[in-house]
Amino acid sequence: MGCPYGSHRVLEPVGVLPQAAWKLEHSLPIYPNELLIDVEMLNIDAASFRQMREQARTEDGIAELIIQTVRDRGKQHNPVTGSGGMLIGTVREVGEGWTGNVAVGSKIATLVSLSLTPLNLEQIHSINLSTCQVRVTGQAILFESGLFAVLPADLPQDFALSILDVAGAPAQTAKLVQAGDTVLIIGAGGKSGLLCLYEAKKRVGVTGKVIALAYDERDYERIARSQLADVILVGDARQTLAILHKVQVATDGALADLTINCVDVPGTEMSSILCTKDNGTVYFFSMATSFTAAALGAEGAGKDVRMLIGNGYTKGHAEIALAAGRSMREKGYL
Repeated sequence: MGCPYGSHRVLEPVGVLPQAAWKLEHSLPIYPNELLIDVEMLNIDAASFRQMREQARTEDGIAELIIQTVRDRGKQHNPVTGSGGMLIGTVREVGEGWTGNVAVGSKIATLVSLSLTPLNLEQIHSINLSTCQVRVTGQAILFESGLFAVLPADLPQDFALSILDVAGAPAQTAKLVQAGDTVLIIGAGGKSGLLCLYEAKKRVGVTGKVIALAYDERDYERIARSQLADVILVGDARQTLAILHKVQVATDGALADLTINCVDVPGTEMSSILCTKDNGTVYFFSMATSFTAAALGAEGAGKDVRMLIGNGYTKGHAEIALAAGRSMREKGYL
């Protein structure tokens, strides 16, 4: 039996867990407490995909970066951003010691990061620049502790994958939002931002307020069409003082009880912090977040706020996200 957390697959450095490792072993056969998956699609983390697109500029260039990363590291773990993504595929083999409920032939989406998933790629077939999805042929290994979801039959698999990739954001929003809250969502025009808007709007009630920050007019129109925000602001979240002024006006100076950051670019930490009232909460779902910048910036600004790391897992997150995605798709919002 392998380690439930996958340490037996770590090649270097020895002694760390798979996510922190530089290189993983993806060779066969699998251990008795592992799953072997025939991979069909990778859903690359938005921050990672943006970085690769800026570096490579073309689909062929992005494909070369992915192939090289997997060849060097045994996993899709962007060495610049430190993030990965997730995948969908078909279960090829279930280890004899596997305790979960899954059968050979099941179509599943992994709910753990590609940055800790042993991966071997044989070919990249296509890359969708707008969805960050990459069609591939390859194999992946899931550890005993690895989370996954069987793909629902009523949703297109690429849509379900894109929703499950950010499942932690709407599920955590559902846990954090209280009736009467003023909630600010930064990056509200993206996939995770829209799902967070959906959950926030359901929970703030008639006495609460949902404020959406859109980056540009396209995001503004997408948010307006959803009718999920009470106030829509437009601006670059990296321009801290300009965004703070907009939020002060929108809240009559009270600021937000809860701020949720869903952007995929660095440098937005202080907008999130300064727009949140003292004793409020900032939830950083963005993988582009510098937690050093957030911690030291809050200290330097004298802001007493609770800051939460965007844990991609919470109980029931897949079900919550798929229900939100299904509802928004039926209404034409996603």
